Amino acid sequence: MNFTLTDNEKSILLQTARLTITSRLTGKKADYPEPTPKLKEKCGAFVTLHKSGKLRGCIGYVEDIKPLFETVKEVSESSAFGDPRFPSVRPDELDSIDIEISVLTPLKRIKSIDEIQVGVHGIMIKQGYYSGLLLPQVATEYGWDRETFLAHTCSKAGLPGKCWRESNTEIEIFSAIIFGEKKDNYE
Repeated sequence: MNFTLTDNEKSILLQTARLTITSRLTGKKADYPEPTPKLKEKCGAFVTLHKSGKLRGCIGYVEDIKPLFETVKEVSESSAFGDPRFPSVRPDELDSIDIEISVLTPLKRIKSIDEIQVGVHGIMIKQGYYSGLLLPQVATEYGWDRETFLAHTCSKAGLPGKCWRESNTEIEIFSAIIFGEKKDNYE
């Protein structure tokens, strides 16, 4: 992965995510930091919210449709207020929410599951109209091996857990630059 981010750029993205959520909760316009040229490049990203160590929202774009800075704004708001698995974040929760950002590399179709490195790669499973994605850190957080990771990605797609073995299933991998506000959770 050739794309890197400086600590300052990571800080700008985390500030952007928090300002977006705060702005929506307070109704006040956010005063965003100026994005660097690299943050204006198109890039896929996910914003994951945690509260007390538990998932509180996660939405993102797999593909590079918008500049990274704009993507983080959109998916921060969606993670906090549009993830159908959770109620919207409330003002009294804001201080207890930790923000994590995953900036994605482009998807790469694989021919063999041996190409998947658990803890390094995320997985996208596609079969017909169904698709599901899990970020690289999910397998590590749950201590999954490769086949368990594949099975959970199939389930996320709404498919049987062993669908990854079927010839009509496409498997794509990607890597991510993962960083967040809780510094002790990241390298």
